[in-house]
Amino acid sequence: MNVAQFIPVIAAIGPIFAIISVAGVMGWVITTWMRIRHGYPLDGQWGQAIYPKTDQESVERIRLLSQENGQLRAEIGSIKDRLANVERIVTDGAHSLDREIESLRTKAN
Repeated sequence: MNVAQFIPVIAAIGPIFAIISVAGVMGWVITTWMRIRHGYPLDGQWGQAIYPKTDQESVERIRLLSQENGQLRAEIGSIKDRLANVERIVTDGAHSLDREIESLRTKAN
């Protein structure tokens, strides 16, 4: 067979092959993008997780951040309580504040 005989066959099959190849690459790109967007780990060539990495340093960092988050939440709670007391004092009339102070003095004696 002559090479010239294969040219019409290649011309007929070439675009189909190109469309299938582009569709496969685009499917891979979209799948990877969706996995990243939704937080799924990316897999390497042999199935090992590439991202996010779960090494000991990351686990320790997450633990420390969680602990700090708890401390900050507790501090915010105490600040809210203090602010509520300050708001109560500011919005109360001077007469009722004086009455409360006097009642505390009489209880202390």
